[in-house]
Amino acid sequence: MKLFNLKGKTAIITGGGSGIGKAISETFAAQGVRIHVLEYREEEGGKTVNGIKNNGGKAEFHQCDVSKQGEVIKVVEKIGKTQPIHILINNAGVAHVGNVETTTEEDLDRLYQVNIKGVYNCLYAVVPYMKRNGGGCIINMASIASVVGISDRFAYSMSKGAALTMTYSIAKDYIDFGIRCNCISPARIHTPFVDGFIAQNYQGKEAEIFDKLSKSQPLGRMGTPDEVAGLAVYLCSDEASFITGTNFPIDGGYIKLNG
Repeated sequence: MKLFNLKGKTAIITGGGSGIGKAISETFAAQGVRIHVLEYREEEGGKTVNGIKNNGGKAEFHQCDVSKQGEVIKVVEKIGKTQPIHILINNAGVAHVGNVETTTEEDLDRLYQVNIKGVYNCLYAVVPYMKRNGGGCIINMASIASVVGISDRFAYSMSKGAALTMTYSIAKDYIDFGIRCNCISPARIHTPFVDGFIAQNYQGKEAEIFDKLSKSQPLGRMGTPDEVAGLAVYLCSDEASFITGTNFPIDGGYIKLNG
């Protein structure tokens, strides 16, 4: 018996142009899932979709700003008219470094628009289709910052805390409709964003800072996007059918072992 079989499913994955979203898109496609990448950046989203197609997978790209409800509804309606929507991965997000004194109103609004309203917009658009189809699986991408204090992550922690509590609400409200909703809370994952952040803020010290950030986690390294994608596959599979309303840290031991 093949475990974690998702063949024949359809998934909407936001922020699938790079990093964790790209890895989830590619991993799900390899499991036989038809992928719909919602991505603001056309070039990056197109590359993900083309890569999947070149490897024999099924994928479509939809340029979409998840902070705009009208855009999200239009894309979801287009998908829902031709096929059932089985999976939603709310992965799109933006980051910010700063405490409450250095977080401007503009900073706070930007994170709210994408990390909170963007998740809400996708839930608002997709849940009715899942109800009609007799169920589905939703994963919201939260963060260890949802549950522990991290220095200089005031606005980011706020937004990811909202992703966590939205997960609980959806799981509770739609359990009788066959909709499961969980969230994944990564610690530091080695993505292009991390490399760009280090290069921009620590010129000439890239290797030193990368090593320092890696060793801040008990396992002594950053996680990989593929590891997060593997967890997502499990949570969306039939083998996880008894799991809903749960937060899954993937953190190299950070939450429990860093104290």
